[in-house]
Amino acid sequence: MSLILRLATGLALVGLVAGCVAEEVSAPQAEIEAASYATSGPPTVRLLTMVSNRNGSGGHSALVIDGAERLVFDPAGSWHHPLVPERNDVLFGMSPQLFGFYMDYHARETYHVLVQEMPVTPEQAAALSRAVQVHGAVPQARCARSISTLLSGVPGFETIRPTWFPVNLSEQFSELSGVTEDRVYDDDSDDNLELLQAQARAARTREIAAAAASDDG
Repeated sequence: MSLILRLATGLALVGLVAGCVAEEVSAPQAEIEAASYATSGPPTVRLLTMVSNRNGSGGHSALVIDGAERLVFDPAGSWHHPLVPERNDVLFGMSPQLFGFYMDYHARETYHVLVQEMPVTPEQAAALSRAVQVHGAVPQARCARSISTLLSGVPGFETIRPTWFPVNLSEQFSELSGVTEDRVYDDDSDDNLELLQAQARAARTREIAAAAASDDG
């Protein structure tokens, strides 16, 4: 093997290994506790699948657990917000407004979001919440794989088979008892970076306004 070929092969392997490494993120516990949000409704779980408007392929999967608190498991996700603490792909403090920001980020001119929701018992919600928090950060391109594997280990979801494909996961999820479906469309630009920056500016404005109100009090 020539020196050039060996170097090229080595670089390719380095790139492959780098692509398999997950980014560890760990917000301070105090921030997580301060941001905690819970709904007043019964426990549910939602599978979110980002579906291409061009060809119907799946671009991403995420899991929303509404139990003792709301957790969004967003494996290898690209959405971030200064008011949302994250710990290894688990997003905390996802109030309706912040969750709306998340959905607006994903539903755009090139993708829509398939929302599949099903009721769960408090015990199932607790088991799912524990599972996502101990799972650890997920490498790129393994969102559906991580969610499907995690679900398959929780009572009531044993029929879910591990899969690499978001659409296949959504098809399996649709066969579970009690699942309802909705689709969220938006014609926003595909420029997600611009949207993230706008959402961060809005959050900063609210923080300044809240601090001013506190000082006046």
